[in-house]
Amino acid sequence: MRADVRQVADGTYLVHGGHTNWVILTDGDAVTLIDTGYPGDRRPLLDSLAAVGSSPEAVAAVLITHAHNDHLGSAQYLRAAHGTPVLLHPAEVPHARRDFLQQVSVRTVLRNAWRPGVLPWALHVLRSGGTERHPVLSPEPFPGDGALDLPGRPVPVHTPGHTDGHCVYHLPDAGVVVSGDALVSAHATSRIPGPQLLPDMFHHDRARALASLDVIAELDADVLLPGHGPVHRGLVKEAARQARERAF
Repeated sequence: MRADVRQVADGTYLVHGGHTNWVILTDGDAVTLIDTGYPGDRRPLLDSLAAVGSSPEAVAAVLITHAHNDHLGSAQYLRAAHGTPVLLHPAEVPHARRDFLQQVSVRTVLRNAWRPGVLPWALHVLRSGGTERHPVLSPEPFPGDGALDLPGRPVPVHTPGHTDGHCVYHLPDAGVVVSGDALVSAHATSRIPGPQLLPDMFHHDRARALASLDVIAELDADVLLPGHGPVHRGLVKEAARQARERAF
């Protein structure tokens, strides 16, 4: 699989991997990487860095929206091979270490196997290493509040529900929100295109996931870079409203 790299703003790139996206923020030679795809996405991940004129050695930090395997896949590899810090919300740090796991269970997937798209998605998960154990050995909480001193100046915004420590990343200067799985624009198990919550089985706490849409709606941005699906252009406030309406 080749990396599908799309520039969406100055120094901001959305990369479509195997069913999961990641984001590259550049500032000169330095890079911030937001999420890393599945373990099986490592080659496309490294290729995507090369495609924007960078390298793994130039990654100043890996920011994780949440510690599911399709977002955490190569975080430990980058930390171990290059000393790259892996940063998350404090509530997500133990999740990244695998002190516990807030992820859809095999039993729940099997109960939903009759739904359109679930079986092909589950096969992709298996082939991409989505059920393997890939903890980050020394994940770190964000150093302080507000914008991070990293390329792109991303601002972490806590949006719990999908997991307890899920964060989106606001890029105020670019008018962009990197939304992870708090707000997506498509998914292999959904028949609906456009802004939406993931299907209920994927959320650790659906009520909090719904409430986090209101947090996202307060962010001043008109470009949404989701963890799943294509870039969405238009007021993020309206995207969050549409997702809420579709959730009922």
